[in-house]
Amino acid sequence: MITHFHPFSIARLPRIEFGSGAFSRTAELSGQYGRRALIVTGARSFPASERWYLLLQQLTALGISHQHVTIDGEPSPYMVDDAVNEYATANIEVVVAIGGGSAMDAAKAIAGLLRVKQSVMDFLEGVGAELPYQGPAVPLIAVPTTAGTGSEATKNAVLSKLGEDGFKKSFRDDRLVAEVAIVDPDLLSTCPRDVIAANGMDALTQLIESYVSTRTNVFNDALGISGLRAARDGLVRLYQSEGADAQARERMAYASLISGINLAQTGLGSVHGLASPLGAFYPVPHGVVCGTLVAAATEMNINAMLEREPDNEAIDRYARISEVLSQRRFKSTDQALDKLVELLQQWTYDLQLEKLSRYGLNSSALDHIVEHSRGSSMKTNPIVLTDEEIKSILIERM
Repeated sequence: MITHFHPFSIARLPRIEFGSGAFSRTAELSGQYGRRALIVTGARSFPASERWYLLLQQLTALGISHQHVTIDGEPSPYMVDDAVNEYATANIEVVVAIGGGSAMDAAKAIAGLLRVKQSVMDFLEGVGAELPYQGPAVPLIAVPTTAGTGSEATKNAVLSKLGEDGFKKSFRDDRLVAEVAIVDPDLLSTCPRDVIAANGMDALTQLIESYVSTRTNVFNDALGISGLRAARDGLVRLYQSEGADAQARERMAYASLISGINLAQTGLGSVHGLASPLGAFYPVPHGVVCGTLVAAATEMNINAMLEREPDNEAIDRYARISEVLSQRRFKSTDQALDKLVELLQQWTYDLQLEKLSRYGLNSSALDHIVEHSRGSSMKTNPIVLTDEEIKSILIERM
């Protein structure tokens, strides 16, 4: 059993309301923070749904006025600044985020700046002035409609500028954590299969990377194992049922939530280190990056540790992940590690995760990607990979 009671601290988490039908409490819980709401959603799916009109009726019945911001695609600093400039004088008392990770991240940043009235570029890590954030933030209610990023439980708003000089960076502070996370598995019922696959593999990747992170701890270990079991039993079933399997929805909503809680406490690894430049330089969805790279990156981490750091604790952690996902014991650690890579490769194939060349990546760009991959996520990878090893991960899925 891998249980080391090293010192650890747990950062702020939201109040969590989890379960089928929890969405019906959104208006009521929002009203606890004020009567002027700014609702941030994606551009299409949710605003066209019956739940949107139900929410508006409930808000009206409670005397809560609302403004509406839509986020089309992954959020940029300019989207955030435009929204803040438009609503900074509207005396917004609560921000409600409803959607996938893009809506969550945009809403976190907007809520953090409505009262500060500065550009988000002042606070983004690695670009701009990197000023200390003093707050205050407007209270945030986070309602995920996909199962992947776990952004409802994290303190960072990930914003992107796409292009050759692009970036994908975080505005990060404990004051950006949602006051309430409303996780209703029923909201996953309308997710397209490709979204289920990509986002689900993102959640799985976050669970794996946080479990082998250099900052892992006994508290997050326990949560991580429960999340891995939920993903094991939910991901493929949810994909095959096209969102119709209620138990699979519950499992993946839970797996995603736990993946967000754990990444916020422990950090991630090489997949997310690569996701940052890939998402900045190419129009590749974040979940696709994670889903297509997790098997190759896991295999590379394992091989590098066996070669250079055979006593690295993460080797046994990968073996434990294999036992959980395979639901079996193995005669040897090597057998467990081989089975883990095989299983991740099989899921990558079964869920039809696309290769990166589909989004324009070619061999001439590999050095540029590797050069920009050593951000915060790569720093908690269980072993420091060489540039050639990182490049090999990309080549395998190009």
